[in-house]
Amino acid sequence: MAETHMINGSAVDKRNDLNDLSSKEWIQETKSFFYQKGLGAGSSEAKYEKMHPAPFSFTDITKLIRFFTKQKGKVLDPFLGVGSTIKACLELDRDGYGVELSPKWCEISKQRLAAESNHVIDNEHLVCGDSRNLKQYFEKDFFDFIVTSPPYWNILDKKDHKAKERVLNGHDTKYSESENDLGNIEKYEKFLDDLTGIFLSCHEILKPGKYMCIIVSDFRHKSEFYPFHSDLLNKLIDKRQKIFFQLKGIKILIQNAKKLFPYRYPFSYVENIHHQYILILQKKK
Repeated sequence: MAETHMINGSAVDKRNDLNDLSSKEWIQETKSFFYQKGLGAGSSEAKYEKMHPAPFSFTDITKLIRFFTKQKGKVLDPFLGVGSTIKACLELDRDGYGVELSPKWCEISKQRLAAESNHVIDNEHLVCGDSRNLKQYFEKDFFDFIVTSPPYWNILDKKDHKAKERVLNGHDTKYSESENDLGNIEKYEKFLDDLTGIFLSCHEILKPGKYMCIIVSDFRHKSEFYPFHSDLLNKLIDKRQKIFFQLKGIKILIQNAKKLFPYRYPFSYVENIHHQYILILQKKK
């Protein structure tokens, strides 16, 4: 029988060098899907996530960090947004880092962490800069886990019902106005190439044998459907490159609480996209 030790009240196999979960907890997290669980519309903590045009749920990121790291592990989010990943790390006793291009979202992240986690973050852990420069900010083989939800090209830059609703609520409809923002790139292929370059830089600063999770969704732009998750994945696991990740799985994050809209009814099929893909990638040992 495997030898165990107790961590936070759970019996953890001493051979487990990935996380602090018991065997029962581990097996539950290997399902190929889970349901999104937001903070709740009435939660006082939801106000910061609502500010961002593409909010990343604190509760969802918590599940991934718990599985792919041990206590004190170093975690990076290269597209930090309003700080959900660092907030999750603080609550889970992990060492959270983030990079965010927009000075506005950097400042809001600082405000959020001070208000919700009673934490003053330093410039080493929250880098207000361009993720294209990750290797300048961090040493090689530095992180135990990388997790993020990157920009989805320029799909926020449109005048649909969602944008109108955000304007009415006084919220932003774009990530930023910066020319370096991936969300402001005109051509899809250029956007994919730049994003792939950032994730291949992540490969160098991730420890061997460790994991990266990328949360993405497919999307429509004008009349065309873009299979974003597969386009990105094909670039990251292309073995013709010197640097590439191993694909370990794809988990479906079901967004069952989202509103339904009658797009193109009753003329043609247009999908309500109510799920995201979590691409689970590993750097070879």
